[in-house]
Amino acid sequence: MMKKIINFTLFQISWFAAVLGAAKEAAWLGPLVLVPVLAVHMSLTDDRQGEQKLLLAAGLLGFLCDTALVNAGVFSPIQHLVPRPFSPPWMVGLWMSFAATLNVSLVWLRRRYPLATVFGAIGGPLAYYSGAELGATEAPLSLKRRYP
Repeated sequence: MMKKIINFTLFQISWFAAVLGAAKEAAWLGPLVLVPVLAVHMSLTDDRQGEQKLLLAAGLLGFLCDTALVNAGVFSPIQHLVPRPFSPPWMVGLWMSFAATLNVSLVWLRRRYPLATVFGAIGGPLAYYSGAELGATEAPLSLKRRYP
């Protein structure tokens, strides 16, 4: 149980560091915080090699998906180190941090595909929306009501 609490807490820390860092013109903060977060995560896992593959795959997949979303004009993240339309490192770190929860604090969703689908369908867009509300991205397709 303690591993799950640590894992969930580390995810929250890395998410807020990345999003608020980007929003406050310190986009380097997310990747900087991610290093010790993932180091702690790796020290607590039994399958280091499998977990490394998962984290790297999630980072690559996240980079490709977010880059596609930026190209499609869905949102525009605060850039850092890489030019538009590529996904910045702080967002790639978010994907890796999320992947670190899959075998620990979110393991209860394993093989519960309908439930995992519902959580993903709600949690994914909510994370992007929250990032936009906190100022880490500009969402051209914003849900905000515009008044004249």
